[in-house]
Amino acid sequence: MVYQYHEPIRKKVSAGTGGRKRKFRDKKLAHMGGGFTATKVNAEEDRYLKRGRGGTTKVKARRAGFVNVLMDGNKTKKAKIISVVESHNPQYARQNIITRGAILNTDVGKVRVTNRVGQDGIVNGILVK
Repeated sequence: MVYQYHEPIRKKVSAGTGGRKRKFRDKKLAHMGGGFTATKVNAEEDRYLKRGRGGTTKVKARRAGFVNVLMDGNKTKKAKIISVVESHNPQYARQNIITRGAILNTDVGKVRVTNRVGQDGIVNGILVK
């Protein structure tokens, strides 16, 4: 799993004195981000809990089979996901990886994902006309 460091390394500002630039401080584990949860389309759903700082927990989805679709008239319907049609990354569409903004092919029509699936553990979307 690949993690990403989120804190910029501040360096000593030398005011044109020719002084050596040094790191402000060492990298901290607290500044490490989590890995990318590639949520795939699958008939059976799979979720797991991830522990965060301070004992907080976050539900992450490994596999998703259904999406909560906001229909016309503010009604919500649970729809079965068939495949990923379009995504910001063409490789994700080919591999059926669900991300925010992806267009899904469902049994009620095309749906655009409105939440961050890997961080919420559930897929929400709106019907695309």
